[in-house]
Amino acid sequence: MDIRTESDSLGEKTILNEYYFGIQTQRAVENFSITDIPLSIDPEMVSALAMVKKACALANSELSVLDQEKAVAIVQACDEIIDGRFHKEFVVDVIQGGAGTSTNMNANEVIANRALEILGYKKGVYEHVHPLNHVNCSQSTNDVYPSALRVALFHKTQVLLSTMELLQQAFQNKAVEFRNINKVGRTQLQDAVPMTLGMEFGAYATAIGEDIHQLSQAANLLLDLNLGATAVGTGINTPDGYCEKVIAYLRDISGAPVRKAENLIEATWDTGDFVQLSGTLKRYATKISKICNDLRLLSSGPLCGFGEINLPKMQPGSSIMPGKVNPVIPEVVNQIAYDVIGKDVTVSLASEAGQLQLNAFEPVIANCLFLSLGMLNRGSSVLREKCVEGITANHERCEELLNKSVGIVTALNPILGYEVTAKLAQEAVAEGKSIKKLVVEKEFLPAEQVDALLQKAMGL
Repeated sequence: MDIRTESDSLGEKTILNEYYFGIQTQRAVENFSITDIPLSIDPEMVSALAMVKKACALANSELSVLDQEKAVAIVQACDEIIDGRFHKEFVVDVIQGGAGTSTNMNANEVIANRALEILGYKKGVYEHVHPLNHVNCSQSTNDVYPSALRVALFHKTQVLLSTMELLQQAFQNKAVEFRNINKVGRTQLQDAVPMTLGMEFGAYATAIGEDIHQLSQAANLLLDLNLGATAVGTGINTPDGYCEKVIAYLRDISGAPVRKAENLIEATWDTGDFVQLSGTLKRYATKISKICNDLRLLSSGPLCGFGEINLPKMQPGSSIMPGKVNPVIPEVVNQIAYDVIGKDVTVSLASEAGQLQLNAFEPVIANCLFLSLGMLNRGSSVLREKCVEGITANHERCEELLNKSVGIVTALNPILGYEVTAKLAQEAVAEGKSIKKLVVEKEFLPAEQVDALLQKAMGL
């Protein structure tokens, strides 16, 4: 068996020589068998770690605290990771103790061993490129981990924002398509007043647009970094001018317009921006779930429910009831929303639990945010592609229910008065007649005027 022996302050361990990670990563693997989900599940985070390490190497080289040969090798190793290589070497569990130290060491060791190969040395010969002395030069987990996390989350929010914009446009397209379909609006599941199906779908588009704005603002907060703060925010063990240089390098490398936080001590322990992001994701999840509830209600039936719209038929819906088709796409998005809402509680508790100059629970915050962003992104795409874009309207059913609805009387209030229209509503329910028919029969108003009042009531 091809192995190497590595040592740290706690002793020695043997590592299979095929691995680029080292002893501290191995200890973390043994200590944190929690979820069986490795860091590599989030390629954005792995790449962001490499971006941070590359920026640090360049800044350290420019400030003459890291020699050029080592810096070049470290930068090349980081570039390879950014390009997607060696991600399988990031094996530490996503949930871990130590405030992300194991994640940072996993990155340090993989980068160091790859840099050693680039320089012509064997893995583990750390006197030439050391995980801590060189790859982690001028750094602490306490500024590396949150900075990488912020960059990764920023990039993931941009992906979700693009997906949300497409979903918003899909609803807006349906609003235009359904603009001339009159229907009954409902409050508290009871008949209310007339509206159009286009108005209903236009409101969905507007709701998503509001969340796009909110998520954009939350993403902007992620750009304040404490990189260069090291342990508690004082910048101990960094050369003069390092903080500004390393953030400038990271800005160029990542493409994210990152900036130095106003107060590095506060930025080292404060996780409020993560709480804000999580809350914004919860807001979107809550609203998109409500919209999915509506889609399920509006499409209920096909014969014994509302039946105002048809959702695309995606798969047979029952193992016992032939012909049954369920609204499976809205249902899965509902479940995504429930999960995201639960994860927001976890983020809030983990953020509150920070003590003094550091929050030790950022790994669980990171895991919750990555999962929520990923699920909402995929769920929004599925909702658009497999549901919203294929929705059709049952025009005749909408008109039928509107004509049966007693909600029409509200539009007649200004002409006939509340008492008359209330009696008309009661009579319509008792006799099973439409409001319009009763009004015409009783010669209160001609049919043309009733139609005109309805159009006016809907703002048409």
